[in-house]
Formats: sequence, C-alpha cells, structure tokens
Amino acid sequence: MKKLLCAIFMATFFSANIFGAISTSTLQDSINGTIPPEEEIPVELLARLDYLYTNWLNEMDEKPDFVDSSYIRNIDPAILNMSDSMYIERLDALRSAVPLSFNDIVKSHIKLYVEKRRLQVANMLGLAEYYFPMIEQELEALCLPHELKYMTIIESALNPRAYSRAGASGLWQFILSTGKNYKLQIDSYIDERRDPAKASKAAAKFLSDLYAIYEDWTLVIAAYNCGPGNVNKAIRRAGGVKDYWDIYYYLPKETRGYVPAFIAATYVFNYYEDYGIKPIESNMPRMCDTLMINDLLSLKQVAAIMDISEEQLRDLNPQYKVDVIPAGAGKGYALRLPYSKVGDFIDNQDTIFAHERSKYFNDSYKSANPYSRIKVSGGPGNTAGKTKLIYTVKSGDVPGAIARRYGVTTADLRYWNNLNRRLTIRVGQKLSIYVPSSKAAQYSGSAKVVGSVSNNVEAPQVSDVDASGFATYTVRRGDNLWDIARKFPGVTVSDIQKWNNLKSSSKLAIGQKLKIKLK
Repeated sequence: MKKLLCAIFMATFFSANIFGAISTSTLQDSINGTIPPEEEIPVELLARLDYLYTNWLNEMDEKPDFVDSSYIRNIDPAILNMSDSMYIERLDALRSAVPLSFNDIVKSHIKLYVEKRRLQVANMLGLAEYYFPMIEQELEALCLPHELKYMTIIESALNPRAYSRAGASGLWQFILSTGKNYKLQIDSYIDERRDPAKASKAAAKFLSDLYAIYEDWTLVIAAYNCGPGNVNKAIRRAGGVKDYWDIYYYLPKETRGYVPAFIAATYVFNYYEDYGIKPIESNMPRMCDTLMINDLLSLKQVAAIMDISEEQLRDLNPQYKVDVIPAGAGKGYALRLPYSKVGDFIDNQDTIFAHERSKYFNDSYKSANPYSRIKVSGGPGNTAGKTKLIYTVKSGDVPGAIARRYGVTTADLRYWNNLNRRLTIRVGQKLSIYVPSSKAAQYSGSAKVVGSVSNNVEAPQVSDVDASGFATYTVRRGDNLWDIARKFPGVTVSDIQKWNNLKSSSKLAIGQKLKIKLK
C-alpha cells in the first residue's frame, strides 16, 4: 500500500508539467474578472494570526522591541513591488508536489503575511522548528507531500490549543466527530486533537483518504477545510470539472480563501528572509523524549519537583485538558519532556508521584461504602436518640388514634411498621413506635419499652454481591423483616418478601440467607 501511494505521489509530482509549470503559468485563466483581495482573506485566518501573536506577547515577562531589531528588518521596495512573473518563477522554483497557482487572490495573502502580519510570521517560523519535524514524519510515513504541513499555518497558526467556534481543536483543527473517526481519544481528561504527533498521524490518514477520492491535492486541501460533501456539490454545480479554480465560486467563501492562503504560506515560509523576517526563537526545546506514565500524575507534581515550569509542561503536553495524566488500570499515557530532563524524572519519579498526592488525587472514592456513611436524618421514620416501644393492637384501635396517643405522625407509624397505604392493622398486631427517651416512662403502662435507639444505623453484614446487585444477608438473633429492611436504604419489607418469596406469615430462622438488592 505504501509503495502504491508513493507511486501515485510521484506520478502527480511529475505530471504537473515539470514541477508545476502548468499551474503557475496560467495567471488568471481560471478566474473571471478581478476580485477585491481584501474580500478573499478569511476573517478566521486574521483572527487566528492575531490570537497567536497576542497570547505569545502576553506571556512575555518583558515586551520585546523588535520593530527596529534584527527580527524585523526593513523590506527592499523591489521585493514588495515584484512583478507577477517573478512570483510565478519563485513558486515554480519550489518544485512542489501540490500545484502552486498564482493570481491576485494568492498575492493578497502573500502581502498579508509579509506586510501586515510580519511579527506573527516570525513567531510561527520559530514554532515551526519544533512542530514541523513531527508533522513531516507522519506525512512521510504515508508518502504524502511534505508541503501539506503548511496547512497547519492556516488551520491553527501552529497553536495546538487553538479552538474554533465550530468546536474544532488542535494544530489540524479536527472537529470532534472526525477526530474520533480517526481514533483520537477525546474525553474529560484528554483531547488528542491537541496532541501534535497523534493529530498529525490522523491528519495524514485523512489527507490520504481524501486523495484516494480526488487525486488532486488542491481539491484535497479544499475538502479538508469544508468537507468532501461541499467539494462534491461544487464539482456538480460546475458541470463535473475537477479543478479547484473552476469550482472556486461554488465553494463556501472561507474555503475559497483557504487554498490561496495555503499557497501564500508555502511561499512565505520559503522566502521569508527576502522580506527581512527572522524566526523568533520559541521556548520549545530542540530535543524531546517521552516517558510512559502508568498511574495518575498531575503536571503540577512534576513542576514542583523538577526544574521545569508548568507552562512548558503544558506546551509539551497540550492534550491533557486539566493538567492530569489519567493513567492507571493497565493503561499508560505519554509524558513529553525536554531530553535533558528525562533522566531527572526517572531518578526522582517516586518523589514526584508521592508529592502532595492527597491534594491532587482523593482515592477514597474507590472504596466508598454507603453503609459506613449512613446518618439518620430528621425525615419520616427518624429514630435518632429515641426509645423503642412495642404496642399491641387492641379491638377498636385505628392508626391515627395510636399515633396521636404517642405523639408521633401517622406517616412515621406507617414507615416504622411497613403498613400499606390504607394503614390496615389487625387485633394482636405488634407495632413499633419510637418516642423521645425523656417521655418513654409515661408510656410504659400501655406499651412495652424495648430500649434506646442509637443515632446511627448499624451497617449490615453482607456477602457475595452478584453482578445484578443482589447481596446475601444472614439472619441473626432478634432480626425481623422490618429491622432488616431498615438497614438497607430504600429497601422495604415488601421488597425482601418479593425477592425471597416470603409471605407475611413467614417466620425467619437464625442463619437463614436472604437476597437483598443494594440500591
């Protein structure tokens, strides 16, 4: 497969009439009339460039004065006033596998870069020294043109944290669905669209898939931006022709400027020195290496122990959305570090993982047990700090009168004794009633005083919890169905009877096994 892709790539390369002479020699043949250049520069492109520059400037401790420094030198007027034929000659000299056409639209984008956004270009040139090698590696793996790396200039201005209004993210601005289609992990902790290496691998595969459809790199680039559906509709509306400049006016407006912006970025990144622009060195290290992390780790823990800032760790590992590497349960994730720091991490990893661990990770939830946390509230059936009475129902008794006699509510009486909605009781039935301990003595003549009730419900002893959530409870001396039900929040006597095929007249035996569903 790789050899086939390489063969297609070489055929495309040489069919461009000796390195693109056809595409660049037709200056305006495919465009009817002159288009106002300013209308063809996507607002999104300007916003990305300005956003990158503003963020970078805000991060500086001291504001640079490059206007008269070596970064931005005066431009030779002859370069600025270069003839169209000279532009064409320069684009031809790049020997690009992607056709690099020239027209007024392309020229307007070139002038945007070299005249109005010079500092941003200088900044991106510095970032490119870090990001381009890993992008080229993924393009090379699928035998794709290296020039496609310049798409990241248009997509994100080489900002891996770039996020669009449409929800696209990362260097390659994948939307969520496309990212997941190409096996990028996206969840609460990780967004691999922001991982330069993994996103570049996914982008290379996506571009390869698009080329299999169109076999034309300008159409591939357009389809990457607006989707194959929009490109296919543009081709149909143009009468079936498969040439970017022929379908130009049938494409979404942003995509019309996308290919010209790509051509301009390719030009500027190869001829920036002629325009007096020098790369601004970024804080990204020249050499990096990765370590596999197999347990939860915060980037803050690493920064606290090692001589490396949190900001640089975030820049090297932008895929971790909340500064946490969510490793564990047999799954590891990569931590990217400057090559010079890898040895330090290995030597101090135990200290790093242990540093203020309880502050960053609370592991208590892993073995949380609701039974150990039960607190009886003041709601229906509250028995905290009360004394239990046993009242024997007599002829003529009704629940409401019994409740009033002992100063409790009918709802409490129903709850304590698992009475049905009609509050049916029978002569001789034993009812449990809970009264304040200070009043227990005054009721001793009419009911049996059992004793005080503790504030906390005793956690039940259960075993053998099965996959459906049923646990096994062993009946102990003195247990009855109501007492057992009370130990399990949300469980009623009727539930226990149903789960264990018991009747209201069924008697419990010490050691009997009951199935209880934990809720």
